[in-house]
Amino acid sequence: MIGHRISANGAHFAFTDRWGGVSAVPYDSLNLGGAVGDDPAAVRGNRELSARALGRDPGRVVWMNQVHGRDVAVVHEPWGDAPAPDVDAVVTTRGDLTLGVLTADCVPVLLADPVARVAAAAHAGRPGMVAGIATAVIETMITQGADPAATTAVLGPSVCGKCYEVPASLRDEVAAVEPAAYAETSWGTPAVDVAAGVRAQLLRAGVRAVEGPVVCTRESADHFSYRRDRVTGRLAGYVWLDGSA
Repeated sequence: MIGHRISANGAHFAFTDRWGGVSAVPYDSLNLGGAVGDDPAAVRGNRELSARALGRDPGRVVWMNQVHGRDVAVVHEPWGDAPAPDVDAVVTTRGDLTLGVLTADCVPVLLADPVARVAAAAHAGRPGMVAGIATAVIETMITQGADPAATTAVLGPSVCGKCYEVPASLRDEVAAVEPAAYAETSWGTPAVDVAAGVRAQLLRAGVRAVEGPVVCTRESADHFSYRRDRVTGRLAGYVWLDGSA
């Protein structure tokens, strides 16, 4: 259920795998995405199961309507009955909130400055990486008091550069914006390494500690992968701070 978890200095980062939930095939079994065709009741059950496994209140988890852009929202309370905003990153200073990001090949980016007590979760697919979502989330964290040099970023399970095949023209377009994303598949064709691009952007923004990813979703049977399976579930990354405010 919780495939990878890191805790350090009052900040907590966690990523799910695909197991331990209640969804049926092809979403088996811990699908956390509510817009992929799965039974909504199963998704709600899975979200509760995963939050409880982390010791977090499911009602205080903040999700996004991810749109592959660079917009960021600062959040102090859950959205309640209102729809989640069309953003690709959320930032908070509250310890009683858990920030969540959904992926199935894109890069989930979890960040925290535990001294300034600022946390963030971002969704970085290829378009979002090109648009600069990693830079935008750091800029927003700074407005809330974070210091990039004191911020830890953890990149979660995502498709690796050796598996993300694209046309040569698209690779060139991406590399013209972010050279670090230029890649080649293990079978010798053009590719894009989104995680490498995100890492480069975070480092340029002043973040010194960037960890992960340690798993390629396309290669791992324990993780959902859109590029591998097309109809599939979504993994989650969670970040939170100690304390209640």
